[in-house]
Order: sequence, then structure tokens, then C-alpha cells
Amino acid sequence: MVMVVCSSCMLRPFQSPVVSLAATESPSSSSSSSSSSSLFKSIRHKHTPVFHRPQSQPLVIETTLAETSKEDSSVPSRRLILLRHAKSSWEDRSLKDHDRPLKKAGEADAIQVAYKLQQLGWIPELILSSDATRTRQTLKIMQEHVGAFLEAEIHFISSFYSIAAMDGQTTDHLQQAICKYARDEILTVMCMGHNRGWEEAASTLCGASIQLKTCNAALLQAAGKSWEEAFLLAGHGGWKLQQLVKPNGGP
Repeated sequence: MVMVVCSSCMLRPFQSPVVSLAATESPSSSSSSSSSSSLFKSIRHKHTPVFHRPQSQPLVIETTLAETSKEDSSVPSRRLILLRHAKSSWEDRSLKDHDRPLKKAGEADAIQVAYKLQQLGWIPELILSSDATRTRQTLKIMQEHVGAFLEAEIHFISSFYSIAAMDGQTTDHLQQAICKYARDEILTVMCMGHNRGWEEAASTLCGASIQLKTCNAALLQAAGKSWEEAFLLAGHGGWKLQQLVKPNGGP
């Protein structure tokens, strides 16, 4: 059998796609070695990959901090007013403690504190109050002299009277009541009650010893997207005491 081999179909050795410097020059060229070197550098430059340095770490950190600050600024402040009732009368000894009314000096104090809260811009949207006569009368006088208090949602809570006499229970009880009644859009809440519980709650929340005389109000503030979150994040001792409001001439 005769085998016919075509010369054009014969296998040829693999040639690497390396650019030949000789192919770029004419046989009769008398170019210097420096020209060849320049050409080689030019070709090598075209085929050399370019690596970009990443941004420096401080720049990334600054951006992150700016974004975090922007997010924090969107979290609303929750304002809590802890107000002790105004001074009450002991003239009628036949009355139960729950039913004792205000005395004249107490009425005047309630008026002054109402105006001071208005001046400070601390008008509550929600009021949670003990149902004792002296707390009811304190609130009524404040409403009569500062109409903005009439716009608040009001709930009288009988347990506020009894819980104030129990050591160590008022703070958690107030938190539960506030989280029950305060919707997320409500930013200022006022709780009206009695010592020693109100004094204890104010001190526990802000982490400092607070003394609440009659008709004194502790203005506390913490941040949170809801009241539950504000209490969770601030915890005991994390609320900021903005001011202690007292009647004129009060101790």
C-alpha cells in the first residue's frame, strides 16, 4: 500500500506567541542596540498587567463612622417626666391617705411647675397618673393654667398609688406601664405619683441620687426607636437627667 503525505499537512512544532525582536527589524537595518531595547520596553509595557492599590484603611474607617453617625441621628429621643404630686393637706384626719386634697400652697406650686414645663418645651403627649385625689388635683390645676396639658392622652392607674410604697418595685412597674400605653410616635411621657417610689425610680434610671420634694419633676431622656428600645438600651443608670424642675422658692 502506498502512503501519500502532503507536505502542507505535516505537523509543525508549537511556537510560543513571543514577539520576536528580529521580526521587527529589517535584515539590512543598522539600528543600534539601544533602539532594540526601547522597542522591547514598549512591547513589555503593553503586555504588563496594571495593579491598582486599594484605598487606604483610614478613608474606609472615616466613611463608616460618618454613616454610623447619620444612622444614630435618626434615632429619636424619648423624654420622661417623673412628677411628684403637689403639697397635700392633713387638716381632715378622717380622710384616708388616698383621698387627701391639696393645700393652697400646693395649688400655687402646681401652677408654677406647669408654666416652667411649658417654657422648657416639655409638654407631655401621654400622662400616666396615680388615681389619688392629690395627683388628680395637681394635674387638673396644671391643665387649667396651661392648655397644652389638655391635649395629652391621660390614664389614671390605681397601682401607681400602692407601688410607690414598695421598695425596689416602682422603676420596673413604671417601665411596664409606659411600654403598655406609649406608642412609638409618642416622644414625651409624664408619670405622676408619690414618694418614696418616684424618687427611687428617678435615681435608678439616671444612676444618681435624686431628691423629689412635693411638685418636683425630674426630666429624663434616652434614645430609642421605641420606648421598649429606649429602656433596653439605657437600662438602669443610662437615662440622662436633663433638669430638675421645682416651684419658685422650692428647696
